[in-house]
Amino acid sequence: MNTPENTSKTTSAPVEKSDAQWREELSPEEYRVLRQAGTERPYTGEYWDTHTEGVYQCRACGSQLFTSREKFDSHCGWPSFWAPLAEGTVRYIHDRTMGMDRVEVRCANCDSHLGHVFDGEGYGTPTDQRFCINSVSLRLVHPEEK
Repeated sequence: MNTPENTSKTTSAPVEKSDAQWREELSPEEYRVLRQAGTERPYTGEYWDTHTEGVYQCRACGSQLFTSREKFDSHCGWPSFWAPLAEGTVRYIHDRTMGMDRVEVRCANCDSHLGHVFDGEGYGTPTDQRFCINSVSLRLVHPEEK
């Protein structure tokens, strides 16, 4: 995983909207998490315990970010993935807020906050990483909806 700031490779033009446009398009909770780097309460999000097959898109812009193949049960209260869908779909920012030292994960296409990634927690996944992502940042698209 590359973790320097602004690591991204997108295949489409980046989404650029004003704060007013984001506020108009997103619900208050979506705006708080996606645009203000908030966090939803654990065990309350739509996807924390979902095992449905499909692709997880960014709720703000629709970019494909994760798949159900990389989702696993970490029992942390948020959806957990061991890798993004492809290199460049997310970007990483060193986050030192709230007295912690961690890596924030954002959508590479619209710069919306998704969650954080943690290394070396011993989950036994192929990458030994846990992408801890807010449900409200995602939209699950089932294979038949593609």
